Amino acid sequence: MRHAARKDDGPAEPCRYFDRRFEAFAVKVLPGEHYVSNQPDEMLVTVLGSCVAACIRDPVVQVGGMNHFMLPEASGDWGHASAGMRYGNVAMERLINDVLVRGGMRGRLEIKVFGGANVLNGLAKIGHRNADFVEDYLATEDLPIAARHLRGALPRRVHYFPVSGRVLMLELPRNDRDAVLRNESSYQSRIQADPVAGSVELFEEVP
Repeated sequence: MRHAARKDDGPAEPCRYFDRRFEAFAVKVLPGEHYVSNQPDEMLVTVLGSCVAACIRDPVVQVGGMNHFMLPEASGDWGHASAGMRYGNVAMERLINDVLVRGGMRGRLEIKVFGGANVLNGLAKIGHRNADFVEDYLATEDLPIAARHLRGALPRRVHYFPVSGRVLMLELPRNDRDAVLRNESSYQSRIQADPVAGSVELFEEVP
């Protein structure tokens, strides 16, 4: 079972490629998307600036997924196109529901959250607002956070293995911030699969 990435305007074919460094099929999760899988050879990858990604799985049925949202919360009709997956409340509800309908149980969910950096000054601290939102949302839903790496000032690249729950995270150099912001500003942008030229990739393994 694989679940195609979903965006504001409906299902979208995910960008999927084989990553020889990790010996896994990588699936890019772009802003406004989420993806759920039970494939042990799949790794979900995203790059976050001010955005937040939640990685959620049920370790018993071994189904998990990742979302990527840009703004904290939408009000009114969540089904409307203007209140889609770019908003945290919609993105969290849809990802959790997609794990549950595939056999997951709320009481077993393992949740790890990342991102929310203030990558540029003077932008109403949207990154930290996103981080505050995801923590408040999960506390209100009585869903504990197993691991988190939020706020700060640097973009992050996150690699998530939805079956095992393994997470590898890399903080990106400051000179990559402009590229990350461009990716976040448009759903049509594509995160580069190759490492940033000249950077040393020292991934931190998140418990």
